[in-house]
Amino acid sequence: MIKRIGILCVLFVVPMVMGLQTTPTDTNARVKSVFIYNFTRYVEWPTDYQTGNFIINMYGTNPAMLAELNTMAKTKTVGAQKIEIRNTTTLDGIGKCNILYVTPDVATPLADIVAKIKGKSILLVTEKPGFAKQGAAINFVVVENRQKFELNKANAEKYSLKVSAQLVTLSIPVEDNK
Repeated sequence: MIKRIGILCVLFVVPMVMGLQTTPTDTNARVKSVFIYNFTRYVEWPTDYQTGNFIINMYGTNPAMLAELNTMAKTKTVGAQKIEIRNTTTLDGIGKCNILYVTPDVATPLADIVAKIKGKSILLVTEKPGFAKQGAAINFVVVENRQKFELNKANAEKYSLKVSAQLVTLSIPVEDNK
């Protein structure tokens, strides 16, 4: 019994005290961050969005997703652009960016977010049911326990973004509510 307690201390208590205990990996956040990076391969931004850093702004609170995006940004680029990750919890914190990822905890109505980015070439990525029909270009969904995404090509084009046919093929295509 004493030996078991000693082993448990070595495995759990000592690493926590020494600061070596890491938070569990959120595989869903990792999968979404990979999706977000891969979207950059299939979407073309206007020329003025192809200079400087490629900015991904996360609107909302999701520490695991923020960590995954930051990890990805350390090693990846979009063409010649270095990836910069920003995080805001306010509508006013949304500035010029290439991708705006809205976390599910955000209470701001989607219409307000869409109004805020109107006239900007921002790929709006969300993950709430129905958002691809209400203004988002891409909306994460889970289908049969698999992470997938809806694509509203018309919404992407409203932001002056060109979506490749390959991305359409990989997506669950949706259209606006009429």
